Amino acid sequence: MRELTVLGTCGAWPEAGRAASGFLLEVDGFRVVLDLGYATLPRLLEACPVEELDAVAITHEHPDHCADLSALCRALLFGGGRDSRLPLYCPPGVLERVQAMEPTEELRDAFEPHPLPGSHEIGPFRLEGSPLPHHVPHAGVRLTAPGLTVAYSGDAGSDHTLGELAAGADLFVAGATLMGAATDPHLLSAVEAGRWASRAEVRRLLLTHFWPDADRGRSVREAAAAYDGHILAAAEGMTLTL
Repeated sequence: MRELTVLGTCGAWPEAGRAASGFLLEVDGFRVVLDLGYATLPRLLEACPVEELDAVAITHEHPDHCADLSALCRALLFGGGRDSRLPLYCPPGVLERVQAMEPTEELRDAFEPHPLPGSHEIGPFRLEGSPLPHHVPHAGVRLTAPGLTVAYSGDAGSDHTLGELAAGADLFVAGATLMGAATDPHLLSAVEAGRWASRAEVRRLLLTHFWPDADRGRSVREAAAAYDGHILAAAEGMTLTL
């Protein structure tokens, strides 16, 4: 089985009934989580018990991308069913930021940290983390397995490295925080997501990281003005076959 399950899609904070950034990627029985923002853990547990997780990758230390790493730590430490630490791939600052919320439990007792940016072999994947512009240290993630490439921009701004990150990807998961002509060096707009998808010649574009209560249909239309491939707006609970 090869599929991506959407855990959360909101940027900044989750609107009612939704969650912040998070995805579960499963390929040939190997399960890796991409970001764990506010309210993503309950959705993750609906899809996969913690003892069946194989790795976690966090793009940066903003809590809408990493807050539920704290809850996952507690589930790993107190829930039982696992006899080894869970590999965690993240930029500097993520563990320290999440640890600041946890006065009694040590995150490194639950997680085995590995640095991003950087390249790592995990299960069937080669995981490549590339530095991308944001307000804090940030790594976009490219996961390549035989016959499959998934790229995830996280919450980064527009940069030439996005083209390398997403080049030829079967699925490009891209932030679409901004709409219209708005530009910000630290954030991606739907139009820019479409442009990079077109330049990188990706097969499918999945828009995510929507501002709460944003018109997601408008984001798709704006991305479609720059990219003529298959575009989807991510939604909680959505599962894509890869």
